[in-house]
Amino acid sequence: MPEKVYKKFEDDDPKPSVASSEINGTSSGTNLEKKKKKSSGHTAATNTVNERKRFPDGTPKSQSPVKSNTAQTSEADTIDKQKTKRPKTSSFANDDTKSKSAKPHGVNGTVPEKGQRQDNVSRTGQGVQKTQQNGVSKPQYNRNSPHIQELLRIAKALEETRMTLPIWSQKANIRWSLRLHDVMLLNGETGSGKSTQVPQFLYTEPWCQRQKVTVEENGRKQEINVGGMIAITQPRRIAAMTLAQRVARELGSPLKQGQDPKLEGKVGFSVRFDTFVPKGTRIKFVTEGTLLQEMLHDPYLTKYSAVIVDEIHERSVDVDLIAGFLRQIVHGDKKGRGGVPLKVVLMSATMDLGGYEAFFAKPEWDPTYVPGQNYGKVLAPHIPENEKLLDELKKHEEAPKTKLKKKPVKNGAMKDGKANGTRDAQNNVNGGYKKAAGKNGEEPRSRRSSTDTTCSSWSGISDPIEMIEEAKIKTIPGIPEGDIEPSGVGNEYVRGRQYSVDIIYEREKPLDVLERMRQVIIDINSQEALPGDILAFVTGQDDIETLQRQLNQEVAKSEKKKEKVPRMKVMPLYGSLSAEAQQAAFEPVRERFTRKVVLATNIAETSVTVSGVRYVVDGGMVKVKRYRAALGMDSLLPTAISKVSAVQRLGRAAREAKGRCWRIYTKEQYESFNEDDIPEILRSSALEAVLKMKARGVRNPLTFPLMDIPDTENLKKALGQLVGMGALEQTQELTEIGRKMARFPLPAQYGRVVIAAAEPEANCLLEVIDIISLLTTESEIFANPKSEEDNEAFESSRNDITRREGDLITLLTTMQRYISENTDRNVWCEKHHVNARAMRMAVNIRKQLHTLCFDQKLLTERPSNMPQLFEPTSPEKAETILKTFLGAFGTRTATLRPDGTYMTLQPKNKIVIHPSSVLYGRKVEAIMFLEHVFTKKNYAKKVSAIQAQWIVEAMQFERFKSG
Repeated sequence: MPEKVYKKFEDDDPKPSVASSEINGTSSGTNLEKKKKKSSGHTAATNTVNERKRFPDGTPKSQSPVKSNTAQTSEADTIDKQKTKRPKTSSFANDDTKSKSAKPHGVNGTVPEKGQRQDNVSRTGQGVQKTQQNGVSKPQYNRNSPHIQELLRIAKALEETRMTLPIWSQKANIRWSLRLHDVMLLNGETGSGKSTQVPQFLYTEPWCQRQKVTVEENGRKQEINVGGMIAITQPRRIAAMTLAQRVARELGSPLKQGQDPKLEGKVGFSVRFDTFVPKGTRIKFVTEGTLLQEMLHDPYLTKYSAVIVDEIHERSVDVDLIAGFLRQIVHGDKKGRGGVPLKVVLMSATMDLGGYEAFFAKPEWDPTYVPGQNYGKVLAPHIPENEKLLDELKKHEEAPKTKLKKKPVKNGAMKDGKANGTRDAQNNVNGGYKKAAGKNGEEPRSRRSSTDTTCSSWSGISDPIEMIEEAKIKTIPGIPEGDIEPSGVGNEYVRGRQYSVDIIYEREKPLDVLERMRQVIIDINSQEALPGDILAFVTGQDDIETLQRQLNQEVAKSEKKKEKVPRMKVMPLYGSLSAEAQQAAFEPVRERFTRKVVLATNIAETSVTVSGVRYVVDGGMVKVKRYRAALGMDSLLPTAISKVSAVQRLGRAAREAKGRCWRIYTKEQYESFNEDDIPEILRSSALEAVLKMKARGVRNPLTFPLMDIPDTENLKKALGQLVGMGALEQTQELTEIGRKMARFPLPAQYGRVVIAAAEPEANCLLEVIDIISLLTTESEIFANPKSEEDNEAFESSRNDITRREGDLITLLTTMQRYISENTDRNVWCEKHHVNARAMRMAVNIRKQLHTLCFDQKLLTERPSNMPQLFEPTSPEKAETILKTFLGAFGTRTATLRPDGTYMTLQPKNKIVIHPSSVLYGRKVEAIMFLEHVFTKKNYAKKVSAIQAQWIVEAMQFERFKSG
C-alpha cells in the first residue's frame, strides 16, 4: 500500500480579497484560471503552502473535522465516504475571497461561485447598493463610485507587498490550526507581518461568520447573534489606530473620521475616548483597556468570533486580566455564546510558549498545573526541564556537525529525509509536537529552553516527549494524527523579514551612558553612509530632551563650521508626546543630505516600525514603575532592560536593510540581564485589577486564575481601598457605586470622584469633568521651561489661569478659559505655553464624559459645547471640588512639619512637591496629591492645598462608612 500523502490546503489564490477582478468587474475564479495558464507554478516555498493536505485520492480535506458516528469507523471507510461525497471545490480554496456560503460581489468582500447569478443586486440611489442577505436589505456603497475605486486601487498596489511578507507562506497553517483548536500561539518574529495579516487571514473563515443562536438568561430564552467580527488588541492607542489605517488600506476599506455614516467598511478601531467602527466592520483594532470595558457589558464577547491578543509578552495588567477572562470563556460551558466557541490567538515576537500553553491548555492535559506563578518558568510538559537531558542535548549541539538522520515522523511527514507535505518545511510534526525550524534547521529562540539548547530529535537521542510523557492524541477521522495538539493549543512559528545586524558592544562599562550615546550618534552620522537613519533608545523623557538639546547644538556647530557631514534631524518619541509629534518621528526625511535621529523610550520596541532606520543605539536602560504596597507609593527608577527587550531593540535595525546596533553596555552586562520583563501585575497596585475582576463577577480575586497573581498584601490593600471608597461592601460584594465606577473608562479613583461630584450636596460634576478630562489626555498640558529665563516667562504668561488652591483648580481654570475663547484657540495656547493638541483631546474627552454621565443619569441634560462666558471659580466652589477629590484620595495627603517638610499620614514618609506643580516652593498647612512617585526624590504630583481638618473629617466619614 503506498504511503499516504495529506494536503491540507489548496490555496489557489494567494491574493487578498480586494483583487483586480473587483476593479475590472470580473470573477476572481476566471482570473485565476487565466493566471494558472500563464504561470506554471511558484517557488518551492509557495508550492509547499499551496499544496496542503488531501486524502490519498486527491480530495481536499473538509472544512471541519468529521466526527465518526461509531468508534469502529476506520480511516479507510472515512476516505471512501469522502470519495463518494466529493465536494466540487475545496472549502479551503480561495479563502480570502470566499466564505462558507458564496455571495455576490460587494457583500463583505466575497465573490460568487462559478455560474451563480448576481441579479439580487440593484441600484437604489446615487453610489449606493442594496443587497439582499437573509431577506434583509443592507445598504452599501457602489464599488464603481470614485471614492471606492481609489481605495481599491491603493489596495491592489499593496497586494504584492503583502505577498512578500514572511507570514504569507504560513497563511494556510494558521487557518488550519484554528480550525482544529480554539487557542493558537503565534510566535512571529519582528517584521513577519503578523499584526496586519493574521486578522485578514481569518475574517473569511467559516467559523468567523455571524450565527443566530438561542441563549437562556434568567430563565428566559432569546435569540441573539454571535460572532462575525475579530478583535485584535494593541498595548498602545497609537499602534491600534495606525494598524487599523494600514489594514483598511490593504482591504480597500474606508476608514476616515467624518465619512458618510452610511458607508460600510471592514476595519475599525476603538481606543479610550476615540472610537470609529464603520457599519459592517469585521476587523476591529482595540486597546486592551477598551476590550476590558466591553467585557463588562458583554462578558461572553458575543460580538466576536475571535480575539487576537498582540504583543502579549508586554504583560500589562489589562492583558493579564484579558487572558484570565478569555481562559474562562474558552474552557467554560459556552452557554452565554449559545455553544459557539471563541477563538483566541496570542501573538508576540518574543513569547514563552511553555507558560502560555500551560495556562490555556485543557485542564485535563496537565492536572498538576496551577496558574498564578508563570513568570520565569517554562511550564509546558513537552518542553524539557530535565537538566540531564539538557546537558545531553547541549553536548550533542556542540559536537562536530555531521549529517544526522532524522527520526521517522508519524503521518509520513518525513520520507527519505524529505518533507512530505504534512506541513511546510518549517513545521514538521515530531512525535505529536510541532517544532518550527529556524535558520539552518535550528529551532527559533522562543522555542528553546532557558539554557538556549535545541530540542530537535537526533538519531541516538531519546525524544524529549518520550522521556517526559508519551502524549496520547485522540484521532478524528480525516484529520492526520499529530495535527491536533493534546493540549488543545495550536503552535505556529513565523520567521521574520530581518536582515543581518552587526552588534557592537562597549569594551568597558561607560561612566556616563547619556554622554556615550551622544558621542556614538555623532560618530555614526559622520562615518556611516546615507541612507540610514538612527534610532536611539533612551531611558526617559528628561534624558531625551537633554540629548536632543545637545545634538541640536552639535548640528549648529557643524553648520557654522560648514563640515561635510549629513545634517541631523533630531526627533523625540515618548508616550506623553502629542500624537502629531509622535507621528512625525515615523515620517521619512524629505530634506536632502539629512539623517533622521529618533530618540525614543521603549515605546519604539514593538508594533510600529520607524521607517528608514538602519542604525540602533541601545542605552540598555528603561524606567520601570514599581508599586510598594507597604509604602503605598510607586517608584519610577531606571533599571536594566531584559534580554527580550535587547533583542527587540536590535531588530529595529533590520527591518529594511542590513543594519548595525551599538549596545552602550558590555557583553558581560548583557549576560547579566533578566531573560524577560517582570509582568506589570507583579509591580503595580492591584486596585484597578481588583475592581475590574469584581465588576466581571469574580467573587474572590485572591483565587482568580491569572498567569501571575499579585502578592497577598497588595490584593488586601486594594480591597481595603475599594471598601473605603464605597465600591465594595464589608462582605466584598460590589456596590452600586462600584458598578458605576467600573463603567467609566477612567482609573478607579477618578470614577469615584465623578460619582461623588454628582451628589446633590456637592453639585460640581461639570467642574470635575473639566478637571478629569485634562488629567487623562496622556500628554502634559503645560509646556516645561528649559531654563530659568523660560521659567519666569512661562509663569508670567499663565498669571490669569494659575490658582493659589493648586494644580486641580488651575486645570479647571485652564479648561474654562480655553472653552470661553471664541477667536483662535491655537494662538491662546501658544500665548500661555499650553499644549494645543492636549487641549483638543481634553475637549473630546469632556464631550464623551458628558455623554456617559447623561446615560448613567448623573446629568439631567447634555451641556452645551459652544464657547461660554468665563466665570472664575469661587473659593467656596473650589473647596467643594477639593473635598470631592479628597473622598477618593484621602490616603494621599501630607501635612506641614515644623522643619518645613511635608509628612504623609499613611504611612509616614517625607515628601516634596514636584517642580511642575504651581505649589512648588510654597508652604501650606496640608496638601493632597493624586500621584506619588519616587524618582530622584519622593515626589508629590498634581498637588492641591487643603486644610488638615478636612483630612480628619474624611477619615471619620470613611470609618463611619466601613462600620
